[in-house]
Formats: sequence, structure tokens, C-alpha cells
Amino acid sequence: MIDKETEEWLIKANSDLKIVEHELNLPEEEIVKDAVCFHCQQAVEKYLKAFLIYHKVKPKRTHDIGHLLGQCANIDKDFAGIEIKELSIFGVDIRYPDDFYIPTIEEVKFYYNLARQIKILVNSKLEMK
Repeated sequence: MIDKETEEWLIKANSDLKIVEHELNLPEEEIVKDAVCFHCQQAVEKYLKAFLIYHKVKPKRTHDIGHLLGQCANIDKDFAGIEIKELSIFGVDIRYPDDFYIPTIEEVKFYYNLARQIKILVNSKLEMK
């Protein structure tokens, strides 16, 4: 049985992923690529935090996906070795004009697939199908 707090994190993560999927249904030239990567980062962060909370680990306030993934891997080895590339930078580092960076469509697709992979893994570990 999933507790209320875990469920709330999953709802928020799913909302971020829905925004990504909405954008990816647009013609490629209309996709707001940096925003898509931001929401991918947010979704992954929230899925990982949901997993930790489910396992009674209070995650620290961080946007560092590598750190969160490491905490999850300490609980379940299936989280080890997942390639995240530079996903964490989209959580904070490039949200402001002085850190201007527009990801490529290949990066967008990579991070979307990563977010889906994390969602599927977390859901399977929480016995959600």
C-alpha cells in the first residue's frame, strides 16, 4: 500500500511527464526544448524522491539527480548504473538567462526516455503497474 506522501510525489512527477509528452507531440520546431528538459529533470527528481519516501528515507532538499539516484541504489541495486548524463543542470543551472543553453532534440529525447525509464522502474518497485 502506497502512503499519501509517496502518492503525492508520484502525482506531481506524472504531471511533469505529461507536460513533456504534450510538448513532444508538437512539430519539432515548436518544441520548447529547454523547458522539456527542465520538466524531465523535475519528473525524475520527484519519482526518485517518491521511491525514497516510500522506503522511509527523507530525501534532502536537492535537485542533484546523481545524489538521489545513489540514495535509491543504496536501497535497490536496480537503480545503480543508470546513465543520467547532465540532467541535473536543467533543474537549476539553466533556468536563468545568464546560463543560456538550448538542448538538442537528441538530448530532449534522451532525457524523456530517461524519465520514462525511471517512472517504470519506480512504479515496478512500488508494485504499481
